[in-house]
Parts: sequence; structure tokens; C-alpha cells
Amino acid sequence: MNKSVLLLLIILASCSKNDFVVEDVPFSFGENNAQSNLVSNGDLLTLSWISSVEDSNANLFYSQYKDNNWSVPTSIASGSDWFVNWADFPAHAVNENLILTSYLKKSDSGTYNYDIFLNLETLSGKIKKNFLLNTDGVKAEHGFVSMIPSNDKGFFITWLDGRNTVDDSKDDHHKAMTIRFAEITNTGDIINEVELDATTCDCCQTSIAKTTQGPIVVYRNRSENEIRDIYISRYRNNTWEKPRAVHNDGWEINGCPVNGPKVVVNSSNTAVAWFTAAGGKPKVNISFSTSNEADFKSPIQLNAGADKIAINTKAVQNPNFIKEASEVFGSQCIVSSIDAKKVRENKWEVYFDNGREPTGKDVIEWAQEVETLGAGEIMLTSIDQEGTKKGFDIDLNKMVSELITIPLI
Repeated sequence: MNKSVLLLLIILASCSKNDFVVEDVPFSFGENNAQSNLVSNGDLLTLSWISSVEDSNANLFYSQYKDNNWSVPTSIASGSDWFVNWADFPAHAVNENLILTSYLKKSDSGTYNYDIFLNLETLSGKIKKNFLLNTDGVKAEHGFVSMIPSNDKGFFITWLDGRNTVDDSKDDHHKAMTIRFAEITNTGDIINEVELDATTCDCCQTSIAKTTQGPIVVYRNRSENEIRDIYISRYRNNTWEKPRAVHNDGWEINGCPVNGPKVVVNSSNTAVAWFTAAGGKPKVNISFSTSNEADFKSPIQLNAGADKIAINTKAVQNPNFIKEASEVFGSQCIVSSIDAKKVRENKWEVYFDNGREPTGKDVIEWAQEVETLGAGEIMLTSIDQEGTKKGFDIDLNKMVSELITIPLI
């Protein structure tokens, strides 16, 4: 079946500040397209995406929308050893006639060991191909890239960096993820690299913007007490300020929610939107800072909750949490997220903490238990297949689906 990417653009009309026009802009290209990223630069829209087929190369493409037409898709890079994932996807940015793109490439056989590779090119040809952003040489997770054009024809870039998660200590638990920043020049040099925060959430998307005073980076922090609130770091007077909370939600959660913030700016204001479930109350907030200062006003709630929420680590550590949550919000809102790793033929073990920590639980038995506790759906992930472009673990999915009555996604 031919799969297409459909874009829904919201265009602000000038006739009234309350009027807007919603226009469907169809886009179709080949099969198996995913990980799309849409960027606006003036009147120009640029779309990047990955097209891949099982046991074949992944291909990164981009196309530009101008004068009501999409340009012929341009291939940026391809490979058979990429890490392709729904949450950690390629980024790109455009600065005049330059486009900078990223993709993720496995560094070894570890499930979440991958590096960030960049391509810098004009809209008509390459300048620097397939160069490594993270040069630490550590076999660990590097990803969740955000990038924007800088003021001097280059780019600002930020990413989550797992170089400190791997060490030689006897402690089995992985160490904290970090967030870093760098600049990419118009010739592809990496300069002014710096660590912004030594303790961040492991797999929440990052966001970056540029104010009149310099770049700002927004991300999900992680405290020693597992408080995972949204933080901001600002570049002011030639230095990065100490990160501070956009708002102290106090969301205590023992696993990554895989849900990062978004920051946007104009000439005088900064807006940050994010999800939180502090106090067991899921909601989406937005907060504004006038004059692009560090202090944000009290958040405005954009919704009254979430339609669905996926629970993984918390459920493993306290199974009764699923029962409590389903009784409050209803089973239709509760998705049990299960990370499964094959240990032998027709036998899978449940892992938690983003697929890093074994539990000793059998996946089949755990799936049946979470259904009994009140989960309305199960989101099943094969750690062995994750990011490999090999598709689903059909045997695993078949065995689980035959023994539960709730939807398997």
C-alpha cells in the first residue's frame, strides 16, 4: 500500500486577529515514510523524513514547499545501520541557502547505543557530508536533536548526550543523561561546544529558540528525587546561565515520560508549552516570559487532561498504580507500556527504565496482569527490534494478543 504524509497548515489571515484559514496540503512520496519534521523559514517550508523498508537502507529526504508546490524530494543520506525511532527523529534547519540535517547511526550492537551524524549542504549541493556531532567516542545514547539558524549563517544545535551514563563502577544503574550545545559554522565546523546540564531526563525531546539576546534551550530536567520538570538555559553576555525551572510543577516520576517541551519566541516574548502529570493530574501548560526574561508567568492550562497516558516504570515498581489510575480516570485512558527482551525461544522478559533494567517478570504473565489491574490497552515494544527497521516481533505480538482481550498497539 502506498503511504503518504499529509500536512495540515494553519495560516493566519490579516483581515482579523480572530480569523484563520485551515488548509490541507497533501504530500505523497513512496512507501514507509515516517519521522517527519516540518520547519518554516520565512515564506519557505521544508519537510524532512525517513523512508525505509525492512532489512533495507533507511533514507533521509527533504522537500520544500514554495509557490503552492512541493519540490522534487532530495536524498540527503542513507544507511543500513541507522537507529530509526518514533520518538527520536531527524532534525533540520535552514539558513538562507544552507540546510543542516541530522540522523542517528548505531555505534555498536547495544539497543540504545547510537551517534548523531550531520550533513551540511546548499540547496544545490553538499558542503560537508556525514560528520559526527558527538565526538566523545563513548558507546552510549546520543540524540533528541534540536537546531535553528544562527545570526552568522551557521546554526545553533542542542542534544541529549549519554557519555556519562557509561562508566566502570560496579553500580548496575546507568548514570544521568546530559544536555549539550554547540554551534555549526557555514563550513561545517563544530565550535563552542558546552554541557548545559549534567542531569536531564533520558529521552524527552529538546527545544531551542533564538531571542534578540542569544539562544535559549528548553528541556526536561531530572533531580536526585526524580522530579522531572521543564528547565531553561539562556545564553547571555557571552556565557550560559545556570538552568532554572520554567515552573516548579514537582512532577515526580521514576521513568522518562518521553514528552519534551516546545519553545517559541518573537521580538519580545518567549512561550514554553509542556506536558505534566504532577499530583496525578495530566495536563498541558503554556507559560510566557515578557521581554524574553528568565522569569515566567504562572502557567495557563491548555486542556483539562490527557486522553490517554502510557505507564511503564511506575507500573513495574507499583502494579497497583494501574488499578488506582484506571479507577480514577477509566480504563480507556490507561495504556500499559511494556518493553520486552527475548531471553530464549518463546520467552521474553519485561524491562523498565527505557528498556535498560530487567525485572525478572515474564512478558506474557505481565500483560495478563496489567489487563486484570485495569489497563485499557497495551503498547508492546520489542527491545531487540527497536530502531533496527526489522518491523514487529510477530511471534511476541501473536503470543500476547492471543492471551489478552484488550487492544495491543
